[in-house]
Amino acid sequence: MKMTVQQYVDSHPYYSMAAFRWILFNRTANGINKAVIKIGKKILIDSEAAEDWENSQREVAA
Repeated sequence: MKMTVQQYVDSHPYYSMAAFRWILFNRTANGINKAVIKIGKKILIDSEAAEDWENSQREVAA
């Protein structure tokens, strides 16, 4: 499902808008660019791809 940044942050309360904007600003370095669709100035988030990215960021507890 495609969502605006505001919709994505509203549906994931563990992100603040500022934190998620920082993630988006650094999207090429952190790898979430696969979940970002940019049309002109509009940014949409592919929620399934973003959740896959979130799961790939997990650290395994020792």
